Amino acid sequence: MQRREFLQSLGFASLGLSLSPLSARAAEAPQAPEREFYELRRYELRRGPMVRRLDEFLEQAALPAWNRVGIQRVGVFDVATGPDSPTRYVLLPCRSLAQWWEAQRVLATDPQVLAHPFTQAPPDNPPYVRYESSLMIAFEGMPRLEVPPQTLERKGRIFELRIYESHSDRAHRKKVEMFDVGETALFKRTGLRPVFFGSTLVGARLPNLTYMLVFDDMAARDAAWRTFVADPEWKKLSTTPGYTDAEIVTNITNFFLRPLGYSQI
Repeated sequence: MQRREFLQSLGFASLGLSLSPLSARAAEAPQAPEREFYELRRYELRRGPMVRRLDEFLEQAALPAWNRVGIQRVGVFDVATGPDSPTRYVLLPCRSLAQWWEAQRVLATDPQVLAHPFTQAPPDNPPYVRYESSLMIAFEGMPRLEVPPQTLERKGRIFELRIYESHSDRAHRKKVEMFDVGETALFKRTGLRPVFFGSTLVGARLPNLTYMLVFDDMAARDAAWRTFVADPEWKKLSTTPGYTDAEIVTNITNFFLRPLGYSQI
């Protein structure tokens, strides 16, 4: 099966999503930036050599392979606060569905990946317990991942990963709209610096959206959230009919993540 046929078989064409780096609208002007796709992987591990083995594979084989096919700024995170430790989160920002598919292909075909001992692990000594993955499309209001200044300056940082579930697709779309029409701008103005926003296309507990924030430390995080919730514009937006939590959000999951030393975010 050819790559385009495979992607069409997943039903993405019916969602109006481009199957190539440039859509058919490329010749039209003006044009909004192409929205990225994000794969977020969560590796479940056991304490002991399994953790080191996965880290070595990601650092020595997987990240270089993804970089070689044009996927830059791959994030790898440990859980600072949250369930299930040890766990690794891996964030792949892709320019298109075609590039996301290339990320899958390269792990199955790249000689340096296949030569790594991680890929040869026997069933009685597995490389990980399990991993799960979600595929997201960026919001129109923030179509691309923004690399944190702390990363560029090689400073310490902590990430907050938040998942908002809704009771229906309509409610989910309304929450995404709420971010695009005002909430994202409020985040940035009040010190809540986003890294990405993604609407989940494939994954667990649908419908949901996921976003990531970055802070210098927990004290900076707490101060920024206090500023945000006290802001008059947020109070107005969050009480607007159609945008209240009671109407569009049923559950919020929250994690705090630390970047690994080899993380590119």
